[in-house]
Amino acid sequence: MNRKNFLYAFLAAALVMGWFAYQKYAAYLMPNVPLELKEEFAHIPSNSSFEEIAELLHNQGFIKNKETFVEVSERLKYKREKMRSGRFKIEPGSNNYSLVKLLRNGEQAPVKLVLTNARLLEDIAAKVARFIEPDSAQIMQVFSDPGTLQKFGYTTETLPSLFIPNTYEFFWNCSPQDFMKRMQKEHKAFWGKNDRLAKAKEKNMTPEEVYTMASIVERETNQNSEKKRMAGVYMNRYKIGMRLQADPTCVFATRDFTARRVTNYHLEFKSPYNTYLNVGLPPGPISMASIPSIDAVLGHEDHKYIYFCAKPDGSGFHAFAKTLAQHNRNAAAYHRSIRNRR
Repeated sequence: MNRKNFLYAFLAAALVMGWFAYQKYAAYLMPNVPLELKEEFAHIPSNSSFEEIAELLHNQGFIKNKETFVEVSERLKYKREKMRSGRFKIEPGSNNYSLVKLLRNGEQAPVKLVLTNARLLEDIAAKVARFIEPDSAQIMQVFSDPGTLQKFGYTTETLPSLFIPNTYEFFWNCSPQDFMKRMQKEHKAFWGKNDRLAKAKEKNMTPEEVYTMASIVERETNQNSEKKRMAGVYMNRYKIGMRLQADPTCVFATRDFTARRVTNYHLEFKSPYNTYLNVGLPPGPISMASIPSIDAVLGHEDHKYIYFCAKPDGSGFHAFAKTLAQHNRNAAAYHRSIRNRR
């Protein structure tokens, strides 16, 4: 081979090698994640195969070229029999190397799970399912499982008292069982603060009983400033063995949550939750109870009030009375204001 032909052959080989090198460089280090993403987080479902993950990332617009992603994943041993699930924040403009490292070993992006007031276990399950991978049916299956309830020390009636309304940080792929364990941990931490357990013991009440009473206070008033007084009324009735006669318990018993006013239908509805018919607390909470309501029961006002009704000014506050005669006068004033507004 003469010198000229050798040079041509060398240049051709160099070009081929350069082309292959560029392909490897492009596969590993050139951006494969678009600069603009429709979604900030990729959710990798549990028990997904590698092929399903690659398809998901491509279909949801997290990667432009699926083939190079697959190639780099295989090189970096991301492709496994059991793939990692979770919620991951995807950086726009990332290359395959960075993306695969994130999905294989990187930190998950936690979710802020917000537990707010809910009446039924089904409502709680639906709220939780908005934030984590399991759906409400899977969560309800755990909520109603006798073995799980026995393990955690609850019944279906008392289980709502496990949940303290707050904002919690979770991983998206948390299982229903892990959710329950975390709630038990948060429950213990809550009752371990501010002498709450000691205060409950002083009243000869369990945390579940305090929570049940607090759920009634929760449904009676939205005004935190009067919750301790409201709790004092119910504690006075409770101590003397008087029926609690709490309208919200009758509404809960009938599940007539759209009712605008309580009627004889509600008051006469036979149910262990109807505190017009039964003495003492209902079998469990009639809703989740907020922290101010729980603390209102634990630190209720020491007074002689037995009755209350809404104030006639429409403020949402209540007029309290020590005697039935005074209560009747307060109630008459309230009903007059209703008639006048109509």
